[in-house]
Amino acid sequence: MTTPLELVVLDMAGTTVLDDGVVEQAFQRAAERTGVAERMPWAEALDHVRATMGQSKIDVFTHLAGGDVAAAARATTAFEGAYAEIVEEQGVTEIPGAADAIQSLKDAGLRVVLTTGFAPVTRDALLDGLGWNGLVDLALSPVDAGRGRPAPDLVLAALLRTRTSSVAAVAVAGDTVSDVESGRRAGAGFVAGVLTGAHDRVALDAAGADAVLRDVTGLRGALAERGLLPLVATS
Repeated sequence: MTTPLELVVLDMAGTTVLDDGVVEQAFQRAAERTGVAERMPWAEALDHVRATMGQSKIDVFTHLAGGDVAAAARATTAFEGAYAEIVEEQGVTEIPGAADAIQSLKDAGLRVVLTTGFAPVTRDALLDGLGWNGLVDLALSPVDAGRGRPAPDLVLAALLRTRTSSVAAVAVAGDTVSDVESGRRAGAGFVAGVLTGAHDRVALDAAGADAVLRDVTGLRGALAERGLLPLVATS
């Protein structure tokens, strides 16, 4: 028997928030400013950044710094500052149609939680810039949950905070392998990849996505096709 969904957990950068290379730029600025860029060739470091998109930033910097946790902490702080600088320079933009897609999910009777690998200060700045504080039920960072992705903690924290009845009643969507793996590890009833961010269809399929969508605007339709929407929707 299909379990109707109660909660949708959505990633931010690359899934609902347009990235356009901002995360990579912020990693490079932070690495250069803190000396982490000297630990390995930047091309190699960038490959790692791209492969681990969606994961907690301090975990990524710990690898780039060769296990030097103190250097990783400094670089993570620098990353948050660099990201804020770039957002101030360029502004913040949603993935086209993302706000309407979120509202559509809420109109269908679902709660919506945003998750991110960013620290709360950056997460909240993005929400403020987009005017989304009243749109979503909750937004979570790794510090709110325990571990960052690909661990299941963010998804499970969203479930607990929203009093969702079971993991089978949770859908997860994101643009990275880490997003998909996090949903799978949490036992989510439906896990989707989207093609507006870091990773391609092959990678998202291989990670275990139930569906790979062009973008987040296709999520409600994909849920409806599978009979996963709440039995009584408001619209």
